[in-house]
Amino acid sequence: MTSRLYPWSLFAALIATTGLPIYIHAPKVYVDSYGVSLASMGFVLAALRLFDVVQDPALGWLAEATRPRRRLGVALAVLLLVTSLTALLAIPPPIPALWWFALCLTGLFSAFSFLTICFYAEGVAKAEALGPGGHIRLAGWREGGSLLGVCLAAVAPVALAAATDSPFTVFSGLFALLALAATYAMRRQWQGRAAEPTPNPFTLFRPVLADRLSRRLLLIALLNAAPVAVTSTLFLFFVESRLALPGWEGQLLLLFFLAAALSTPVWSLLAGRHGPRPVLLAAMTLAILAFLWTLTLGPGDGMAFALVSAASGAALGADLTLLPAIFAQRLAQLGTREAAAFGLWSFVSKLSLALAAATLLPTLDLAGFKPGPDNTESALRTLTLIYAALPCVLKVTAIVLLAFTPLPVPAPEPTKEAIPCPRSSQPSSVP
Repeated sequence: MTSRLYPWSLFAALIATTGLPIYIHAPKVYVDSYGVSLASMGFVLAALRLFDVVQDPALGWLAEATRPRRRLGVALAVLLLVTSLTALLAIPPPIPALWWFALCLTGLFSAFSFLTICFYAEGVAKAEALGPGGHIRLAGWREGGSLLGVCLAAVAPVALAAATDSPFTVFSGLFALLALAATYAMRRQWQGRAAEPTPNPFTLFRPVLADRLSRRLLLIALLNAAPVAVTSTLFLFFVESRLALPGWEGQLLLLFFLAAALSTPVWSLLAGRHGPRPVLLAAMTLAILAFLWTLTLGPGDGMAFALVSAASGAALGADLTLLPAIFAQRLAQLGTREAAAFGLWSFVSKLSLALAAATLLPTLDLAGFKPGPDNTESALRTLTLIYAALPCVLKVTAIVLLAFTPLPVPAPEPTKEAIPCPRSSQPSSVP
């Protein structure tokens, strides 16, 4: 059964390619190549992320309303995704660069959000069909593919820059081929159902928001995603200016995301043996230790930061694998509409990115920080504190909440001795 889960890995890689890597590369491209200021970039990113945050619940409702035509909806969203990414990175802005950046990212964020909601919602039913432990098993395949996609997307533009004068044009073409392959591989996985009246968004969200545990998990997701939002926004600036290591960005990004990808099956295995809470707490503690070490780094500390990148990347693998699986398990217990619920999950995850963009880049601008090697020690100290100390505070808060949150317990695997199976019952789908 699990051997048939490779389409989920491939489609996860497609979605992930336009997530964090684009958020890392695109702002710096527009700052360096088109002269957009850090402050204006920060405000535009914040506005776009706030729009993205607000539209996620609506997209969750749309995903539920269009479920009978799920394959068509996904295909159209993939087309919008490819078009937006190509326009953002491969086409010189035909209008003022900041407006072109905003227009392209609006299409990119909308398609990314809709596909993510559909993908994770479909995964709830798929995981239930896999039997006991299905949520963790599917999460391993899905997040492993996602992180491998992130690895390739993070390092590909840097690697292509050494081989071609138009690295992002080539990257856009490769992304289009990946989109075709992933969409074709997933074509049989989308399970539409007969059309039925779709409740209004408030009715759809009420079961999740009324459930105390679901609300707590959403808050943990917000706090736990915030450190990633902080570090992803400032990563390239930190390496170039604080560490004074221009040219190391690609290798460090690859190491970070590769560590996350390779750690995913390990976290899944450990969670299956020891439960998700202690494993997730251990990973979050590892992230804090990595951030604390970062506070001590300065110019030329490339090898030390490589170790930090590997450790924090490994911790990210647990975050992306176990938290969505825990939330999906709770949704299965509630019997709620999965697409709407993951619209809320996407909402809180992206809220951290909006807050990061709204505060971090303008704060650095006020502190006198400028992209490049010429900065005062005060500006570099501000960059270091925001990059490394702020994530520690956020992680500690998330750890305290998780430690006192009662997590959903999966149903035990039925046995023939414990549960008779009458002839009229449907056979179990346990692999």
